[in-house]
Amino acid sequence: MRALLLLSLLSANPPTPAQAQKLAAERAWEDLYLAWSSVDPKGYSQPDRRTIAASLLKGCEALASSDGVMAYSLGERAVLYDETAPGLRCLARTALATEQRGTAEDALRRGLEHFPKEGHFGLELGKLLLEDKDPQGALAALGKVPPRSPEAAKAKALMQKARSASSEESAAMAQARAIERRFTGETEDNKGSVQPASGSASTGLSYESGVASDGMRTRSNSRFVVKYFNNARDFGQRAEYEGRIVSALDEAHFHTRQVLGETREAPVDVILYTREEFRTHQGSALARMAAGLYSDGAIRINDAAELTQQTRATLVHEYVHAVVDDLVRAAEGGQHVPIWLNEGLAEYVEWRYLGSDKPPHALATRMRGAAQSGQLPRLSDMAGGALIQQRDPALAYGTSAVAVRELLNEGGPARLLELIREVGQGASFEEALRQRYGRGVAELEASVQATLSRR
Repeated sequence: MRALLLLSLLSANPPTPAQAQKLAAERAWEDLYLAWSSVDPKGYSQPDRRTIAASLLKGCEALASSDGVMAYSLGERAVLYDETAPGLRCLARTALATEQRGTAEDALRRGLEHFPKEGHFGLELGKLLLEDKDPQGALAALGKVPPRSPEAAKAKALMQKARSASSEESAAMAQARAIERRFTGETEDNKGSVQPASGSASTGLSYESGVASDGMRTRSNSRFVVKYFNNARDFGQRAEYEGRIVSALDEAHFHTRQVLGETREAPVDVILYTREEFRTHQGSALARMAAGLYSDGAIRINDAAELTQQTRATLVHEYVHAVVDDLVRAAEGGQHVPIWLNEGLAEYVEWRYLGSDKPPHALATRMRGAAQSGQLPRLSDMAGGALIQQRDPALAYGTSAVAVRELLNEGGPARLLELIREVGQGASFEEALRQRYGRGVAELEASVQATLSRR
């Protein structure tokens, strides 16, 4: 009750840096987290943000060995207020302790980018990628450890291990590629170019490789048309990269069918960008915020040079958007569903891919605090605008996904997909929702609020 009382007292006026220092001095870590769990950092000056972040970081470091979940929650807020090297280190450590490997990887990559002289980030990222069976990514990370840093010796030893694993992976991929060519009838000329079998077309599940008129490499079948810039990869590297992409896309297709019972009928373009390419084509602001997006009928993945677990999860998320587009017949002028439903469905299926039907614990804690203090985003306010532009995108995505979960729990995927089809054909969403679920958006909002408040 103490935490709830504190939250209610602070809800009228934003908490102050002095209050953060006081709670940290008292080691009242849960109260500290709840007080700042839903507060926008933009409302504070940079010096105040540093003070608040330092207090939150103290909690992360104090609890890292005893309460990983709360430590992670505090660390996540700390780097939101001020992205420091100690903050990113604590966030990565506690993310790993709570099995949130995607967040850990992201924190380590940000640390490597913003604090390149600190060998810790390259070393730990290399370890993580090796554990995730990504030896080439590990080599790239370990190679950025400064040679005179305390971590240099360990990084050098790990690089030997990564090189060995990379060689084994390349050999296995080459063997798999040779087997695939035998089945599809492809041949390889003396320049290393793949020649499709005579008369073959990308109407089945076997993939065909080629080069588009704009110079992009392509690999396509009846489900996906994968495109990426060559980036001076030789044939062996292309075959390996394409093989990993194919595996990830097939996994996204299979998982979506497993959760929703349906997938997309028409093939979808999948455009893979490096970070630099995504920034050039989509803009710096979006490149900083988005791991990927679905736009103009194509899945566009940011930083796909290395296929991480988070990249695979993003492919799943964006593929669901492509499925929704297909259901409403967007290419034929079909009516779109509300943004919260589209994003909520994609987010929920992504949660399932990552092993749960619930949000990550830290986000769930924030959502509960927001629900109890009446600060949860409203579905009616998220019908027409991009959720990433909301004041708190994480809360917006999470709330939308919980709303979708409510609908799925009530009627299963078949009823929800029929609702989406009906809206695509021009039906009013509010009326279709009432007809199929016996309630409108306002009642669904109330249900989500009640669900999150008591969890």
